[in-house]
Amino acid sequence: MKLYAMAALLFWSTSALAQEAEKPKDETFKKAGNIASQPVRDIGLDKDEIPPVLVKAVENPYAPPPSRSCKGLKASLGELNAVLGEDFTVGAKANENRAGKIAEAVGKTIVNSLIPFRGLVREISGAAPQERRLQAAITAGIARRGYLRGVATSKGCKITS
Repeated sequence: MKLYAMAALLFWSTSALAQEAEKPKDETFKKAGNIASQPVRDIGLDKDEIPPVLVKAVENPYAPPPSRSCKGLKASLGELNAVLGEDFTVGAKANENRAGKIAEAVGKTIVNSLIPFRGLVREISGAAPQERRLQAAITAGIARRGYLRGVATSKGCKITS
């Protein structure tokens, strides 16, 4: 019974990945590459560097912008969008590929099970603290982007993304 369940899960994951592949190929390949390289990051051989714009956001997310002009604010927002992805926009529909998300989770689970005592290995290697620093920088970047959008809106700037 277990073999049948695993085969069904593998077949289902493969078909979900095929549906995921309908997205732009560079995004799908990027996700696959991130999943496959996770064990290397877990043992600390490959670290995700924090982009400079997020390092500055960690220092002070509410610092005055370098330029208070609409053009300057849009440029600052563009730098953050380049590393964080596009911001939420009013009226945009959520488009989630559930099958693709499940296939991604299955792939991550399989790859992450390759390292015994993964959590302990990540702490000792420094991968877990580095990931916490990266997540804190992302949070600060999101706060910075919200602050800059507020400044831009109060000045009457037209911000589309």
